[in-house]
Amino acid sequence: MSKSVLIVDDSMYMRSLISDALESAGYTIVGQAENGEKAIDLAMELKPELITLDNILPDMIGIDILRVLKSEENLDAKVIMISAVGQESVIQEGLSLGATDYIVKPFTAEGIVSSAAKAFE
Repeated sequence: MSKSVLIVDDSMYMRSLISDALESAGYTIVGQAENGEKAIDLAMELKPELITLDNILPDMIGIDILRVLKSEENLDAKVIMISAVGQESVIQEGLSLGATDYIVKPFTAEGIVSSAAKAFE
């Protein structure tokens, strides 16, 4: 059975890039969100197994969304943070809050697929 994925990124281009990469690797994209509010709503509604989460969104930062997601007891999604910001402190904060990985843009399709596979190991 393929794993369900919610993609969160304000860029339609990035969402389709991630979507294409993960779908071709056998994942099922169950939803996409372009902002934090929609991301949280969709995560609660769809209960995906994996969420790819951009750190810079128009309304919230990914770290804050991650905090909300990880505080939900009935949500057990793995979260991969994705950002153009590669500051070590931001990466460490994301990982310490429970992200399984932190990918810095630009990344390859192989990179996102590999990170997703690692999340489920």
